Amino acid sequence: MTNGSEPELQVSLPEPQRFSQEQLDYLQLVHTTGVGPQILEVLLEQFGNAATVLSASPTDLMEVPGVGISLSRRLRSAEFRERALEIVESCRESGVRILFPDEPGFPRLLHEIDGTPSVLFLRGELFKTDNLSVAIVGTRGATQYGRSQAERFARQLARAGLTVVSGLARGIDTSAHRGALEAGGRTIAVLANGVQEVYPPQNAELGEQIAGSGALISEMPPGTKPKKGMFPQRNRIVTGISLGTIVIEAAQRSGALISARLAGEQGRDVFALPGMVTAPNSQGCHQIIRDGATLVQDPHDVIEALGPLAESVKISEEKTIRNPAELQLNEQETQVLQAIGMEPTDLNNVVITSQLPVARVLSTISVLEMRRLVRRVSGQLVQRL
Repeated sequence: MTNGSEPELQVSLPEPQRFSQEQLDYLQLVHTTGVGPQILEVLLEQFGNAATVLSASPTDLMEVPGVGISLSRRLRSAEFRERALEIVESCRESGVRILFPDEPGFPRLLHEIDGTPSVLFLRGELFKTDNLSVAIVGTRGATQYGRSQAERFARQLARAGLTVVSGLARGIDTSAHRGALEAGGRTIAVLANGVQEVYPPQNAELGEQIAGSGALISEMPPGTKPKKGMFPQRNRIVTGISLGTIVIEAAQRSGALISARLAGEQGRDVFALPGMVTAPNSQGCHQIIRDGATLVQDPHDVIEALGPLAESVKISEEKTIRNPAELQLNEQETQVLQAIGMEPTDLNNVVITSQLPVARVLSTISVLEMRRLVRRVSGQLVQRL
């Protein structure tokens, strides 16, 4: 009791994350100095699991390409077991969740890229709908034009139902996150440092807002300070977790151009917003447009260009998205589309399922055909693309 009459407030805290022995072994292996994503992949392929790697003899370990005597000793060192336990304890104390690649909650799109993160640290929540993500990147030294366009694109994309991804840096990144939050949408910030402390410090409040209604993620454990070489490594996650990347203002030597290159190598769509031909901050955008990036002037250009998804995303019990362009449909168009299957569907069944008049169904199917969301198989059959 606080004063003899008023009961104390009972605060319900989330249950701490529990770790299996297998996960602790994996964390130890991942955080052994010298074990990067490529070495990790080779070790697991050779020995099957982390426990077997950690118990292997130095002779067996040194037969693995890239593993010398120093690394073989570190792999058997208790020092890195202690490191793994310290990371676990730090995450428990700060409410940071650890995501392992074999978990259902690990972002599906990151499994498609070279250098899939060995582990992710998370503040906030990731949803299945975050598989409908678009990255917005650009210069830290953004102009008013760049900042306003980043906010405009983020705001409209978030309202359409897409998650906006960026790196929480000054300039374009900051404006992109703010635009998504202002729209009441979701945004993900990918950090080069640990997720406990936001960098740069000026974005600390913004980072907390993102953690509250989106997610802060990093492959670096809590307490890791940002270093220059970490940012290009971070960028591959920004682009890899996204269906496409939009570059808004970038000079010819901008780090945003690294993101554009990574996105292209990952098979993702690359978009760029043009600017004044004399503006230094537009030179990089114009260059990647010449190199094949899609020129965009409006957020709807991005949505229409993304094309069919490799895997459908269920956003509600009644609605499954197979193409981001579906996010722009009105209620009637959505109703008709949801009544059409991936296999040829009889028009009579579409009318019955949608509960709409025949004339409306036929006119709506024509609209969906123009948007390349369905196709006529025959006079009576229609199929979802």
